Amino acid sequence: MKSKRGDSIEVVDMGSGFVGSFYDGNIVSRVGKKTYIVQFSALLEDDQSSEFVLGQKVDVFANDGWWAGRIASKIGETKYLVHFDSTNQDIIYLFANIRVHQVWDAANDVWVYTCD
Repeated sequence: MKSKRGDSIEVVDMGSGFVGSFYDGNIVSRVGKKTYIVQFSALLEDDQSSEFVLGQKVDVFANDGWWAGRIASKIGETKYLVHFDSTNQDIIYLFANIRVHQVWDAANDVWVYTCD
């Protein structure tokens, strides 16, 4: 069965500490063969108790803007090493400056989280 824009779905999170959890959302668009942009129904945006997982796509607030990268490793309790493909750099950031990657959906005029 192929999913399409507007379909209601549940997304499973296989990250450490989240195995078996599902999140309700709607497909915003298809961006790859098995990759979609999803707008989740209920996620806490500033849940400082959560953690990021290795390889997770994130945005980092630095130099007055948000920059897309991937979690390369966790350093201690409050820092992560983030890799940026665009510059091939690895930089350490505090958890407070990192968020789950988001993409602007101009058609619906909202920011949506990506599952990738």
